[in-house]
Amino acid sequence: MELDQIYESIRDDLDKVKETLTSISQIDFSWLSEQLSYVLKETGKGIRPALTLLSGRFYDYNITYLLPMAVSVELMHTATLVHDDAIDKAEIRRGHPTINSMWGDDIAVLMGDYLFARAGEAVADTQSTRAVKLFSQTLGIISSGEINQYRNSFNLEQTREDYFKRIYGKTASLFALSAQSGAILSHAPEEAVEILKNYGDNLGTAFQIVDDILDFTSTEEVMGKPVGSDLTQGTLTLPAMMLMERYPDDNPVRSLFKTGDKKNVDLAIEMVLNSSIIDDCYQVASEYCELACRDFDLLPEKSSRQALLGLAKYVVKRSE
Repeated sequence: MELDQIYESIRDDLDKVKETLTSISQIDFSWLSEQLSYVLKETGKGIRPALTLLSGRFYDYNITYLLPMAVSVELMHTATLVHDDAIDKAEIRRGHPTINSMWGDDIAVLMGDYLFARAGEAVADTQSTRAVKLFSQTLGIISSGEINQYRNSFNLEQTREDYFKRIYGKTASLFALSAQSGAILSHAPEEAVEILKNYGDNLGTAFQIVDDILDFTSTEEVMGKPVGSDLTQGTLTLPAMMLMERYPDDNPVRSLFKTGDKKNVDLAIEMVLNSSIIDDCYQVASEYCELACRDFDLLPEKSSRQALLGLAKYVVKRSE
């Protein structure tokens, strides 16, 4: 199932999300408007706003409130990417120069702050105190996760538990907010809200695992950023952890983190590709997708249910 099929029932409203994002960049301050247009022109696959809209279709689908929530989660996601790139000194994102590489780290940080502010303004338009509180809680979780990742750069003493806690903060928490808020704003019963929150938690975890796999298996042309970026930044991901588990005494990840010699990045990628590690990581991601969908038979039989099931399958098969 491709994204076009998955998004079929919400295509018009996803277009409204994009139109709203475009309108946000059209402000009087022309220099800021140029930057906003640049950062908001390419919003990726739109999975997070799609989660909000699809989760809202099970019950009382009211686009008046779901649209600002969908816009809010996409703005929050974009803001985190802008901040991430500034912290990592990244030069390429989605195949284009990053904000920090074009205008500097200071501007990138301020741009991310501006996007967070506009995200907060959008979520307030839902007129839901619960949605606003979830938004604020999620922003805190993401910020804590980023601090945790930064403080543990080049730290070899991390466990799988540490890894899953980190990717919950970095990725899964925003997926959970997207799905849970859609349910809340459509007046879903609490059981359904919990099912869709669980879906977002586990789908986001699977999504990040696949992202970490692609950092080893993809190409710069496809990903829009250099292969091996995580290792270069000292971020220990699941494939690298599995490599260390299999070769605890001597492996290129350990050498890289201790010496900083970048030749070990290529060696680590080669060793991972010449093992069963990639298949093992995909198996873990698939298990999280199964967890995401385990209670879906308790939700109403609507097209959005099949769409979300299809999205779970898409996440573990995507190549970018």
